[in-house]
Amino acid sequence: MSELLTKDKDIVVPGEILAVGMDFLPSYGTYREGDRIIANKLGLVRIDGKVVKLISLSGRYNPKRGDTIIGNVIDLAISGWRIDTNSAYSAMLSIKDASSEYIARGADLTQYYDIGDLVVAKIVNVTSQKLVDLTMRGPGLRKLDGGRVVNVNTNKVPRVIGKAGSMVTMIKRATGCNIVVGQNGIVWVQGEPEMEICAVDAIKMIEKDSHINGLTNRIKAYLEKTTGKKIDTVEVSSQ
Repeated sequence: MSELLTKDKDIVVPGEILAVGMDFLPSYGTYREGDRIIANKLGLVRIDGKVVKLISLSGRYNPKRGDTIIGNVIDLAISGWRIDTNSAYSAMLSIKDASSEYIARGADLTQYYDIGDLVVAKIVNVTSQKLVDLTMRGPGLRKLDGGRVVNVNTNKVPRVIGKAGSMVTMIKRATGCNIVVGQNGIVWVQGEPEMEICAVDAIKMIEKDSHINGLTNRIKAYLEKTTGKKIDTVEVSSQ
């Protein structure tokens, strides 16, 4: 007889038995041993029908094709810019992918992006040797000016964004800040100084309490108390 030995959003450790029986299917972060499904990492349990998987609670960002990230320019080369991706692997932004306008070879590249600049870019290729290529030719891809940066665990990024963007939208509406969430765990916030602090504090609360039920209501209450604004309830069934 099949039996689920854990609940949705439980925190489990490697080697913990999550389910017994062939009715359940192992997914990310779990494996099958005989008729048992076992955790292979520290994580948050997610039950989707008969599928059992884990959301990691630790670990650095692993670059993936299609991800939109916030990167820091760390070096200039003849052919483009070297970008820190907040991972073990830096990325290359070539001249041809750096702007919708034509950049002549031999041009002063610091006129476009200089060391220390923050950019929103998309990963277009990751090789088997972990060579990462970026582009800034696309909607929303740009250099970021001003504001402040907050680092969050990359595994908590989906909670910061929320279902269909609901969580980050609630923070934007409450604080009036512009917020860009990079899938590499870098979040950029720009607004009035007091509201920037409020938004950053809310993001850190989400990171810290991401495993707690009723997180959306906790964040909503904090934002209302801090900003003095009444916030419309955001429907987020999975938060």
